[in-house]
Amino acid sequence: MRPLWKGAITFGLVNIPVKLYLANQKKGISFRSLHGECHTPIKYQKACPRCDKKVHDEEIVKGYEHEKDSFVVVTEEDLQKIPQENNRSIEILDFINISEIDPVYFDRSYYLAPEQTGEKAYGLLQQAMETTGKIGLAKLVIRSKQSLAAVRVFNGHLGLETMYYPDEVRSTAELPSWNREITIYDSEMKMARELMENLTTSFTPEKYRDEYRDELIRIIESKIAGEEVTTVETPPKGEVVDLVEALKASVEATRETEEENTKEDGKEKEKTKKEAGAGHQKSRGKKGKNKVGSA
Repeated sequence: MRPLWKGAITFGLVNIPVKLYLANQKKGISFRSLHGECHTPIKYQKACPRCDKKVHDEEIVKGYEHEKDSFVVVTEEDLQKIPQENNRSIEILDFINISEIDPVYFDRSYYLAPEQTGEKAYGLLQQAMETTGKIGLAKLVIRSKQSLAAVRVFNGHLGLETMYYPDEVRSTAELPSWNREITIYDSEMKMARELMENLTTSFTPEKYRDEYRDELIRIIESKIAGEEVTTVETPPKGEVVDLVEALKASVEATRETEEENTKEDGKEKEKTKKEAGAGHQKSRGKKGKNKVGSA
């Protein structure tokens, strides 16, 4: 991996030289826009509709639209008047519990790796955060933009999550209102909890796949190979009558799945037991033959 950024984690008088790496990447399929008649990629040109001519990069300036079709021009000189933060520093402001931050605040994930001169300080911070269960709330500048960030432990390394500022998170008060006075019966709550318990498992990332992307790749590869593309039919879902019936049906379905898994586990254990027993008998038979031969 190539580092996106080099700088240092700072808190108090401590300075830890680090490199920043992108932790994840989108794997969606991207398309080019083609002219339907000849399949030539479409070109997009920068043009001014008022002057009716092409515009070169050096002719373009930044503008803020404060009213409809009304702009304020902001120059590079204006931007240089803003006090510059240290753009090579991840400054930890506070240490807090990660449970206090709702995931809605998280934006992008990064890894932090130490420079050779900062390995001991990096290891000390990583272990101290791991034992205390704390994360560092920090600020940094990436690509000329100041970001709030959470420095945390991930798989024995330090990770960094850029975060939204509070005024960037939309309030739930903007959502349409709904009836919160609905009566939930004990039987409904019991079935809902049972269904959740039946579906509860440990998180295994490899279990989940982007099925749409897999199918899209299959279609593209088939077209490249000149094959006819076949459509995979989606199995129909059962019709939901009402909440109680849906809960009952779901609970029964998860029970049956759980019973089948238990039976399969039992068969596997019985098979292993028989194989182990057969191996033991075979081993005893060989030992008996050896004794007869030696006599």
